[in-house]
Amino acid sequence: MQRLFPLIFTAILILLINSNGAQAKTKYLFKIGSLAPGSSVWARQFEKFAVEVKEKTDGEVRFRIYAGGVMGDDQAMYRKMRVGQLQGGGFAVTGIGKIVPDLRVMAIPFLFNSYAEVDYVTEGLLPSLIEQFRQKKLELISLTEVGFIYAMSTKPVGSIGALKSSTNWIPSGDPISKALLTTLGISPVQLSIPDVLSSLQSGLIDTVYNSLYGSIVLQWFTKAKYITDMPYGYAYGVFLLDGKAFGKLPEKYKELVHAAAAKHFPVLLEKTRLSNNESRRVLIDNGVEFVKTDADTNRQLHESRDRTVKDLVKSAFSPEIYQKTIQLLEEFRKNHPEQKGKDS
Repeated sequence: MQRLFPLIFTAILILLINSNGAQAKTKYLFKIGSLAPGSSVWARQFEKFAVEVKEKTDGEVRFRIYAGGVMGDDQAMYRKMRVGQLQGGGFAVTGIGKIVPDLRVMAIPFLFNSYAEVDYVTEGLLPSLIEQFRQKKLELISLTEVGFIYAMSTKPVGSIGALKSSTNWIPSGDPISKALLTTLGISPVQLSIPDVLSSLQSGLIDTVYNSLYGSIVLQWFTKAKYITDMPYGYAYGVFLLDGKAFGKLPEKYKELVHAAAAKHFPVLLEKTRLSNNESRRVLIDNGVEFVKTDADTNRQLHESRDRTVKDLVKSAFSPEIYQKTIQLLEEFRKNHPEQKGKDS
């Protein structure tokens, strides 16, 4: 037994040395906040991106994700980035749009008819958005997607009248949805995303907006059992890194991070879209009813959108980014008339 103690001590010492060596090897640690639940396709795909970066930098660059909103909402995560508690985050456009207002432009309601339109416009706007984030000392690693979003309610909403009689939620810091609903004569309740489910349960709100998959992962469908079967708009976000932290990386590692993102986040896009498509059947199987709207309701909503946009140009985003968006959209529709309404 006495001879065993030196052997045990030596083994423990070796383990400690190896452990400390592995920890010391990490030179650049990026702590990332996200509202996405850890079980979601968004968080799972991010982990694959993080693993590749760690392996290809021999452990020198690591990403640690804090999923499920444990770091607070978008505003809280951004504040933590500014003081160095976080080095990055996954942000919804409504949460980070105040920093780069032009990011909001694709969130105009009833703007897109298909994902093909979304992809074309995104590609055209991306260089400008990357530069605008860099001016704010933020590195845009990838645009992320929630998908086409729908009005979801505790009661059927198939007309303007029904929408007006419900209590509508909008995300805090979302001037676009607020402006449209105000045009319709509706005063929405502004809440951060983590507060929505409890507010549905308490009856503070009864109509919310989310993608089909998002309503499942956030469990909103358990209360909002009626979905208006017409896309309200397109929801998306960004994966950002603090510019100062990113700037400390050697050039080869900066390129590697962007290359890994270019590999993994398009896959995330595909998985998100697939999840949204599959979610329709899951929701129906769980007792959710899809409510149709008539042509007159659709017309009124689009007319209200057009009136609202006039007020949003300059106040919510720049005239230049709006004109560029419309130009790209018209370009695509002219060259691909067969795509209209294909995916949404």
